[in-house]
Formats: sequence, structure tokens, C-alpha cells
Amino acid sequence: MKTNLYEFLAANEYPGRGICLGIAPNSNKAMIGYFIMGRSTNSRNRVFDPIAGGIRTMAADPSKMTDPHLIIYNPVLTFDKTTIVTNGDQTNTIYDFMARNEFPGFGFEAALNTRTFEDDGPNWTPRISGVVNMKTGGYKLSILKSCDGNEKSVQRFTFDYPEPVAGEGHFISTYKCNGTPIPSFEGEPMRVTVDEEDPDKYAAKLWKALNEDNKVSLFVRAIDLATQMWKDVIINKYKTVEG
Repeated sequence: MKTNLYEFLAANEYPGRGICLGIAPNSNKAMIGYFIMGRSTNSRNRVFDPIAGGIRTMAADPSKMTDPHLIIYNPVLTFDKTTIVTNGDQTNTIYDFMARNEFPGFGFEAALNTRTFEDDGPNWTPRISGVVNMKTGGYKLSILKSCDGNEKSVQRFTFDYPEPVAGEGHFISTYKCNGTPIPSFEGEPMRVTVDEEDPDKYAAKLWKALNEDNKVSLFVRAIDLATQMWKDVIINKYKTVEG
């Protein structure tokens, strides 16, 4: 059964960071959504900034940045005909493995086998990652998480969707909901409806659904599968302050 992602997000105060990959209703575009949220001042002090082929996170106000660890990274990079999207610096790990071509077809899994969840106990925030084939629209999602908060036990799950269905996608987030400590996402990625091919409209709907207090930034990419051309949309809650 498919879930309405907008309704799910609207009812969830704090899913943390989330990735949604899917196919537009008309089958001709792959749709990517990625958002970050924050509870602390340091986590909220961020914006998405465009770079070649993707985006980076940067401090909205550099004078207020207390610890860049785990919050400054490249969430989205493009390698050849693959879009990589993650919630941490494992984006670059995946990119580097793909570029070396030591594991043709398995660079995603091989790269993530070298990584583990974030070192932010007691939450031990999962690392969530995705890749999209920009020719076929097929995609993979991964989560690296602790075993019920046990820092000595990492669990790695990869979900492969080589032939996705038009008008639907899959969503994964770092957290199940708000809490102390924050409970990690559980189970398979959520099967959700993808009802837009226009990245601006899709971004507007996702942004509206996110909790007003905790949302920080949102990225959407729509990829034309015939040409592999894409359009990106970025929405930031906070404005950049010149240092």
C-alpha cells in the first residue's frame, strides 16, 4: 500500500533527514527529494548551496557555527549518469568508489561497507544514502544504523528498485520520530505516491508538509530520462549572513 508522503511528513514532528526517490506519473522523469531538519541552533544554522552537479551544506551564519562535524557535507553529487544523495560525507565516499570503478555495478554497496552510523551517541544517527540511474530511473536506497542503539553493532541494509513504477517512489529517513534519544528509522523504505513531475510544485508540497519549527532546507531534482538533463530546486528557511 502506498503512503501519502505529504500527510506522513505533516504528522511527523521530526523525521530528521529524509530521502525520497521515485518516478513521475508520466514515467519520463526521475524525481529526487532530500531534506534536512534540526533541533539545535547549530543544526538549524545551515543552508543548501549549489555546486557543480549537486549541493553542499554551509553555515547560514558562520559566526554561530559551533561544530561543523556531521553537518557540513555534500548531500548531492553527480557522477557520470548517476545522482548520489546522502545525509553525510558518505556522498563523497560513494562518488570516489564509483570513480575508481573497482566494483562495477556495486560501487554503492562497496563504498558503504567502509562506513558506519554517525558518532553522535546516544542517538547514533543512521547514515541514509541513495543513487539514481539517470538513464533508466532505477534506484537504490541504503541505511546504516545501530542495533537498537547498541554502538558496537552496525546493521547495513540496501534496497534495490531497478524497475520502479510510474507515479510512486520510496522514502527513508534517519529517524522514526522525535524522542530522547531519537529512535532510528525501522523497516523497509516507505512506498509513497509521487504525484508531480514539476520540481517546483513537488518542492513546494514537500516544504509545506515539513514541520515549521524544525525544517531547515529542501532539495528537489527532476531528471529527464530521455536526455539525462535535470532541474534542481533549493528551498532554505534561513538566509545566508555574509561573514
